[in-house]
Amino acid sequence: MSDQVRKEHRVLCSGLDAKATKPSSHSCIHGNFKVPHDFGCPGAMLITNFHGKEFYLMEVVVHGFKKGPIFFPANSWIHSRKENPESRIIFKNKAYLPSQTPPGIKDLRREDLLSIRGNGKGERKMHDRIYDYAPYNDLGNPDKGEDLARPVLSGEEMPYPRRCQTGRPPTESEPFSESRIEKPHPVYVPRDETFEEIKQNTFSAGRLKGLLHNLIPAIASALSNEEQNILDNQFLGNLMRQVLTAGQQLLKYEIPAIIKRDRFVWLRDNEFARQTLAGVNPVNIELLREFPIVSKLDPAVYGPPESAITKDLIEQELHMHRMSVEEAIENKRLFILDYHDMLLPFMERMNCLPGRKAYASRTVFSLHPYWLRTHACMEAYIIAAHRQLSSMHPIFMLLHPHMRYTLELNALSRQSLINGGGIIEACFSPGKYSMDISSAAYKSMWRFDMEALPADLIRRGMAVEDPSMPCGVKLVIEDYPYAADGLLIWSAIKELVESYVEHFYPEPSLVTLDLELQAWWNEVKNKGHHDKRNEPWWPKLDTKENLCGILTTMIWIASGQHAAINFGQYPFGGHKSNGDPRHSVDSLSPDEEYLGQVHHLQSHCNSDHQVQIMFGRFSSKLEEVEKTINARNKDIRLRNRTGAGIPPYELLIPLSGPGVTGRGIPNSISI
Repeated sequence: MSDQVRKEHRVLCSGLDAKATKPSSHSCIHGNFKVPHDFGCPGAMLITNFHGKEFYLMEVVVHGFKKGPIFFPANSWIHSRKENPESRIIFKNKAYLPSQTPPGIKDLRREDLLSIRGNGKGERKMHDRIYDYAPYNDLGNPDKGEDLARPVLSGEEMPYPRRCQTGRPPTESEPFSESRIEKPHPVYVPRDETFEEIKQNTFSAGRLKGLLHNLIPAIASALSNEEQNILDNQFLGNLMRQVLTAGQQLLKYEIPAIIKRDRFVWLRDNEFARQTLAGVNPVNIELLREFPIVSKLDPAVYGPPESAITKDLIEQELHMHRMSVEEAIENKRLFILDYHDMLLPFMERMNCLPGRKAYASRTVFSLHPYWLRTHACMEAYIIAAHRQLSSMHPIFMLLHPHMRYTLELNALSRQSLINGGGIIEACFSPGKYSMDISSAAYKSMWRFDMEALPADLIRRGMAVEDPSMPCGVKLVIEDYPYAADGLLIWSAIKELVESYVEHFYPEPSLVTLDLELQAWWNEVKNKGHHDKRNEPWWPKLDTKENLCGILTTMIWIASGQHAAINFGQYPFGGHKSNGDPRHSVDSLSPDEEYLGQVHHLQSHCNSDHQVQIMFGRFSSKLEEVEKTINARNKDIRLRNRTGAGIPPYELLIPLSGPGVTGRGIPNSISI
């Protein structure tokens, strides 16, 4: 397609020369074709697959033009014509705002977006690339029994972000619940969202290893306690012992760093406090602003609102500092982890579950900062981006690396992690009420405008506004590793986003006149977060500054925020004394793409030289961030990240190798 006037020139490329460029089965296909002299510069390609099977198209490069080769990056599965007769539209690697789209490809831009949205009807097929919304109504399986029924997370009472629609039929016993697809059958996600082979192998191996890691001890326990008669048979007994011994050696993990340095560290209160600043969940600690501590729950239902934490109890701990409670509050020296009002409404139900008793666990609330604030919320942004932003929209190009694999990962998590009877319910105190609590957290605590790192720190009282500081905030606790390193990452992302937005939106009015951009943000609010659509705190997308804030927040959530919460699970939770190791093996894949890295094919995704310079500066900035973090980890004054028995804080170091490393910031929520 010419980008000046819609001129089509169709070429049937059959019997072309295919040459393998890598041993990993990639092929380079060469073909020759002619176009009329007045055709103009190609702006798009229509690709039809006449084969019986799909194929993966990385890019098309067209040579023979005076200005050099023209790149058409695809990185997409091209469906067979037998499955869908429509041709695929692939645009060249130049970003255009909707109003700047060359006339020859304007209609194609619209057609491509319409094909991605679908019509909202029918069950999705695995070759589809349709993005649409559905509530969390597929966590339970009521057809298998009442104990596996779970509420639909939607509406005023149980609000939640939306997930990607699959269109499966309802269950027989609950018309508002969607029927489930159980392992090993795949769950639908748009075709280009699925794991690549190397990622799938890493993910499957990690899941299998985690499963067997728990199964081997269970077998051993069962044999020793209940199946002694098996061992009485010499042959079977020797066989089982060999299997258990081999399995234990094969599945042996490295001792988590926190335990390797000090095996009794988990016993100490000061270590518990340190991990609220530099551990697996450093996003819930907040400044105690008022005393006495008073619940906001209805006292007629939940009893007296005053906390059992009295002034005398606190001052017993403050006596060494010769400080009263009032002085400690005034000097910002008292902090709290406060789950009381969130958990108390569920406490009676939780404690009625067989074998469960809720207690002051550091892991009892992990679904709020981990699943809800990163995985679930990011899914809604991703769906809206695909539905409303053309692949040649500059904001789509900016966000695209931060959307990789997230929908597939979330779909697999709904299948076996957060579902009724899944891993989360088996591992954590709330059991079958885990997602109910996550919904309650979304209802009472989640606000998009507070998801920005500086805003979140200020909300929790962990920072104060200070225009003289790089991110406009000053930490209340200087030695707060998550926040201190996170602000470095936040600042780097913000700087990139501001230069990028300024480049494509030199005039302020271009933001409000960008119909795709406005439709995207409206859909994020009104469909992706439908249950919170009427909240007054949603930012207005009417200035470049607000656009930068929205984009910086989303990129931070997908990269730094997720890395800080996710990749500490094994280093801190991989030993039962300090957490629950049953779900904590998150292995980075060899094909992981990290913040600041540019894949060799991504270098062709945008031909704008100024944009390439921006990303080069971003990469250099992150290299400086890594040096700063390494220096902090050697600074003996920072006792929350260095010293005897204290592991360095590396969760926000940008790069990592594959495996369970406890460091590295992937571009996206990919694990």
